[in-house]
Amino acid sequence: MITARGVEIRVGAQLLLSDLAFHISPGDRIGLVGRNGAGKTTLMKTLAAEERPAAGTILTTGSVGYLPQDPRAADPSITVTARILSARGLDVAIAQLRKAEAAMERASSQPDSAAPGGGAPGSKTSGRDALGGEALERAMAAYARADAQFQAAGGYAAEAEAARLAAGVGLPARALEQPVGELSGGQRRRVELARILFADHDTLLLDEPTNHLDADSVLWLRSFLLGYSGGLVVISHDRELLAGTVNRVFQLDPQRVTIDIFNTGWAKYLEQLDVDARRRARERSTAERKAAVLHAQAAKMQAGANTAVAARNMARRADNLLNGLEPVRRAARVARIRLPEPAPSGRTPLSAAGLTKSYGGLDVLTGVDLAVDRGSRVVILGLNGAGKTTLLRILAGHEQPDGGRVIHGHGLRLGYFAQEHDTLDLAVTVRQNLASVAPRLTDGEVRSVLGSFLFSGDDADKPARVLSGGEKTRLALAGLVHSGANVLLLDEPTNNLDPASRDEVLGAVGGYPGAIVMVTHDEGAIEALRPDRVLLLPDATEDLWTDDYLELVSLA
Repeated sequence: MITARGVEIRVGAQLLLSDLAFHISPGDRIGLVGRNGAGKTTLMKTLAAEERPAAGTILTTGSVGYLPQDPRAADPSITVTARILSARGLDVAIAQLRKAEAAMERASSQPDSAAPGGGAPGSKTSGRDALGGEALERAMAAYARADAQFQAAGGYAAEAEAARLAAGVGLPARALEQPVGELSGGQRRRVELARILFADHDTLLLDEPTNHLDADSVLWLRSFLLGYSGGLVVISHDRELLAGTVNRVFQLDPQRVTIDIFNTGWAKYLEQLDVDARRRARERSTAERKAAVLHAQAAKMQAGANTAVAARNMARRADNLLNGLEPVRRAARVARIRLPEPAPSGRTPLSAAGLTKSYGGLDVLTGVDLAVDRGSRVVILGLNGAGKTTLLRILAGHEQPDGGRVIHGHGLRLGYFAQEHDTLDLAVTVRQNLASVAPRLTDGEVRSVLGSFLFSGDDADKPARVLSGGEKTRLALAGLVHSGANVLLLDEPTNNLDPASRDEVLGAVGGYPGAIVMVTHDEGAIEALRPDRVLLLPDATEDLWTDDYLELVSLA
């Protein structure tokens, strides 16, 4: 359980939320909603005790599991299974078991004192046998202790449960014994989601848990969350997930720096929003009509000496009618995103020949050939782990292939949007990030561009590490705007965006005249892209695009 009392949340000097008071009980499944930058991720970090509130108290009972948008990097050498099991300490127990097994094997390989020819009592051979027997006994005792610890933590049933959760979030069975460092970014995030669910926490805080999940995994997660008996707070732009799981909605209102709490499911919440909007409009219309009548009457009475005081009182009543209304809810600002006018280039500015890449002996890319002609539009499809992100990273020069080559044609200017935002420097500010990729802009021009992407005032000087996923997406896109790129490599460009910002991105993609190579799970992004070709991985099969491929998009 989590209880907040009088909580105030700030980022630097900026007040995000004030005087928050709420309680999260077992069985509460809360959808935390609000526009990008309203403070959802910051509030989630505060509830997870990763950040401290500026004022007020947050009391937690029981354990809390937190899945951030950008999970912390695990030890790259640890296997997927060990990483998931570590949520309950089972990885330590298994390591102790393996160590004891190895010790028993070493001790058992020494000569047995009871075997024929083992040596007479008092001989050197007999002494070695005694030492070997003692070592075996110690190893067996260590194994018994490790096995008891392993069974106490759940034992082989827990291992089976971890494998079931891994399969549920879409990790293939072959990945379970792979080191985490050999996985794609999407697969690593799935590992962290499986680990959080395996930990069996009393409360779950999940920030965009469906990022990088295919359609089947999203359905599985929805079913899991419906059966979860603890408290849940989820941030998601997946409306179907919210509609299928939440029974309460916390809506962040940045204009009033507070939370509106709706103790209802998603459908009723949307209905209530509509009812409230109509009620406010009706009340304002009635009050404005009455105020106009009172002001008109006061104007007539003001000229008379005997009625001047009454006229002033009447005008005051008219003003009070309007002042007592709820403030007008201004529409949330939306980033105005326009992709760059592409620089001139040759006919085929980017191509690849025979690209191969493997991790830990597993082939990820095998003989990929690709020609990106001027103005062409290519979508890359394939299951998670098929190498989509790896291919884009190689084309962008962020990773080297094991074989084959990337060919830069005449006039190539690349723009790369990475799904993990690893093109951003999290150690510097928002303004410094944009200035580094657009050195021709003056400081005033940098701030003007950032303002159009909703980083106004003090937001421009925030460190990039404190940004939410949606804000990082906007900042990365701002860097593309002034790149002059004629080939864009876009890896899940609509992840973490609120609906209005997503529409802006899709409109920009649809109107961009340069070449685009895109990886996406978003069918709307495909409709905006209007691809002419599709590259299917891992088979590296290229084909002309037809709408028959649409059904593969959400599965990819």
